[in-house]
Amino acid sequence: KGIKLTYCTDTRPVQSLIDNALESDLLICEGMYGEKEKQSKAAENKHMMFQEAAKIAKNAKVREMWLTHYSPSLLHPQAYMREVQKIFSNSHAGQDGMSRTLEFQEE
Repeated sequence: KGIKLTYCTDTRPVQSLIDNALESDLLICEGMYGEKEKQSKAAENKHMMFQEAAKIAKNAKVREMWLTHYSPSLLHPQAYMREVQKIFSNSHAGQDGMSRTLEFQEE
């Protein structure tokens, strides 16, 4: 199978994102806004909400998702992770210097 990493930013949720991320070991995905009241702003500016990114991860059956590309107005992305993890449990708020070693898994 190999190792599959998917990275996306500056997009709204679209089916092609699910198709391309399908069964990725790691999805690094835009999460511009965590605040539900910013849904219309996200749509207008063609960005994703944290919750939308979690649904992408769930539907694409990825192993792990990191949220990234936060709005400058979002000071505490971690504050929204409980709700995100209800949708996709292996979600993390990305931060500077974050790293992960992906290992090939024999099937």
